Amino acid sequence: MTVENPFYSRAHAGDPTNPKHINAVVNIRESAITMLASRNKIDAAQVAAATKFRALWEAMGGKGASAIDYGREHVDGGKRSDPITERQMNAADELRRTRRVLGDNGYWLICRICGEGFSLHEVVQPGASKRAKLAAANDLRACLDKLAEMWGIATTRR
Repeated sequence: MTVENPFYSRAHAGDPTNPKHINAVVNIRESAITMLASRNKIDAAQVAAATKFRALWEAMGGKGASAIDYGREHVDGGKRSDPITERQMNAADELRRTRRVLGDNGYWLICRICGEGFSLHEVVQPGASKRAKLAAANDLRACLDKLAEMWGIATTRR
């Protein structure tokens, strides 16, 4: 795929050895989202929504913030750190908002695929029909469309 060149310099903009975009190899098996994007099953806005959701999910530490360990001894001169950062609180607020928009089933699907990295085959019941897998893919696209619209990154209306 074509990505922005991380070594691009504006000082040498016209130089052919300094391209603004370069070709990069992408592991399409890294997640279900990259697999669907490589096969043109989801559009750029849906990929951006999935990427934003994944960033929020990872900011929360996956399943959420951990509890404070009051039994741990602190080093002299050290101060007690805040167990939950402002970034985590903002991410939690945004994830709570996405849950309201998607509903419980949609949020569960997005969490499994975008957050935890499950594939579509792992999300549907074992031994499910092809129709059930297609329905899960359609539900995923619909949820990603809702997220893209909520965050203002929707490019086209379906």
